[in-house]
Amino acid sequence: MHYKWIALSNTTLGLLMATINSSIVLIALPDIFRGIGIDPLGPGNTSYLLWMIMGFLVVTAVLVVGFGRLGDMYGRVRMYNLGFVVFTVASILLAVTWQTGEAAALWLIGWRIVQGIGGAFIMANSTAILTDAFPADQRGTALGINGVAAIAGSFLGLVIGGLLGPLNWHLVFLVSVPFGVFGTVWAYLKLRDTGERRPAKMDWWGNITFAVGLIALLIGITYGIQPYGDSTMGWGSPLVLTCVIGGVVVLVAFAVIESKVANPLFTLSLFRIRAFTLGNIAILLSSLGRGGLQFILIIWLQGIWLPQHGYSFEQTPLWAGIYMLPLTLGFLVSAPASGSLSARLGARWFSAGGMVLTAVSFVLLEAPPIDFDYWAFAFVLLVSGIGMGLFTSPNRAEIMNSLPATSRGAGAGMNATFQNAAMVLSIGVFFSLMIAGLSQNLPSVLEHGLAAHGVPAADAGRVAGLPPVGVLFAAFLGYNPIQQLLGPILSGLPADQATFLTGRSFFPQLISGPFADGLTAAFWFATVACLVAAVASWFASGRRTGRVSVGGELAASSGELVVDEAPEEPAPGRLMGAVHTLSGATVLDGVVTVTDAQGTQRGRATAAPNGRYAIDDLLPGEYTVVASSPGFRPDVATVSLNGR
Repeated sequence: MHYKWIALSNTTLGLLMATINSSIVLIALPDIFRGIGIDPLGPGNTSYLLWMIMGFLVVTAVLVVGFGRLGDMYGRVRMYNLGFVVFTVASILLAVTWQTGEAAALWLIGWRIVQGIGGAFIMANSTAILTDAFPADQRGTALGINGVAAIAGSFLGLVIGGLLGPLNWHLVFLVSVPFGVFGTVWAYLKLRDTGERRPAKMDWWGNITFAVGLIALLIGITYGIQPYGDSTMGWGSPLVLTCVIGGVVVLVAFAVIESKVANPLFTLSLFRIRAFTLGNIAILLSSLGRGGLQFILIIWLQGIWLPQHGYSFEQTPLWAGIYMLPLTLGFLVSAPASGSLSARLGARWFSAGGMVLTAVSFVLLEAPPIDFDYWAFAFVLLVSGIGMGLFTSPNRAEIMNSLPATSRGAGAGMNATFQNAAMVLSIGVFFSLMIAGLSQNLPSVLEHGLAAHGVPAADAGRVAGLPPVGVLFAAFLGYNPIQQLLGPILSGLPADQATFLTGRSFFPQLISGPFADGLTAAFWFATVACLVAAVASWFASGRRTGRVSVGGELAASSGELVVDEAPEEPAPGRLMGAVHTLSGATVLDGVVTVTDAQGTQRGRATAAPNGRYAIDDLLPGEYTVVASSPGFRPDVATVSLNGR
């Protein structure tokens, strides 16, 4: 009786820990790089910065589906416990970093990737453990609590990183260690596998091609926003072109493989379902907008608004996280409410309406001046969070409601992969748009502004010719951008001019115009993406095979068979269902045999081409159902006919 609450508390701790660490370094990066003695804006060091941000996200995006399949095959608690151990060991080794310089940067990036592997194990199997532990009527509540923890963790990481980083950068990683050790011991002692395991062959070729293709594509995007030669961005570099084109080719090979194997990682035939395809397009576009918004707002606050309002550049990372809390609040309030209301009133209005509201918030964010009134800004952030919350739960439920019950596990895993990959993709898209906007006017504005305050014309021209990504990253990291750009040149200027140039007003006022150009491009992209997502959500309504609750569709992400709230009611004496593979694909020549408690055969049927079968004229009672098909091992289930 108490086991389910143990499972809920432990998996919530694990998921909260993993999601906090997905964002905790964003705000603490300046302190981390100062601690190891590296200037992340120096020549050749930008890649360290990007991989500190992206490494954890890339690994979780690539591995979460495959690790969920390993849990189905070898035990979900076993894989979850392994994830806790890997995550905790990586956190310890990150916290005890003793090197400096390049060795320290590579050490941190490597163990952040290992930490992401542990996080992927936890994320992939925590939902499944709850599904096994809770009865169907309580599963939605348990998964809802777990989901709120995951959402809160990604935002709490910003504040925790901002608080701990200035004290000691080691604390950013050390904070996870006691929770990791406690959670690991607790999980090994108390958690147990309570669900039925169905061993199957791992789709190794599918896993390998998917991982290689997606990683190559994301690496190409990562280096595409860095300068190359005389270009402000590297989209024309051989490395980026090789990664992007090669990644797409490998993903095409992955699609071919998935169409031919018996137990595919992705069930591609599900894209024939209109609601599934349109729903995933909507979640992809909404994740692009949501992920990029976080980075753009941080740069806006840290580089311009906070310095103009009396905050030093060193203080801006922490306060940027605090000032963005209305976005979190709006999401946390509206997401549970929309899930409950949409189950009664229909998902279409909430999912499409949420995206329209989010698009409106992007337009409102583009409208005010760069030096805005905070309370109006906070209100728009609250509206944006509400819109995102209104969309998320109904959209996911609509996707799952469009699928046959036998395919909901596969469909939920695919949906999660699109969402995770989109968050990484959004960083490349939004940074590219911002850099493109800045490169139009920033050089001339910067050159004239520096020259007007005593910087020699040759030096002003050289600094103005530097790639704008340096200015963008400086603002993102909370460094004083002018101090970073001018460096030793400042010592040759009059003291009053040097003080003015590195003060809180010169750079924000200088960059406001060019930044507004980049901001406009980014926000209009996000607006269009959200409106297209709204249209896709509106039309993502096809024929449904029963209704499933928001909690139920979350349970489906674990690969479990979900009991519909309003399933098709069989006639008295009829047993009906479907024969399918573990991945949800239909089976040809499937045969179902039904025997009673004494072993006497009471019915036999051949499955239709869609896998469905029905056996009539059965008396109430307990039956054993055996499914068989050439080339597959028989599967057995026990059912109670005409009873709960």
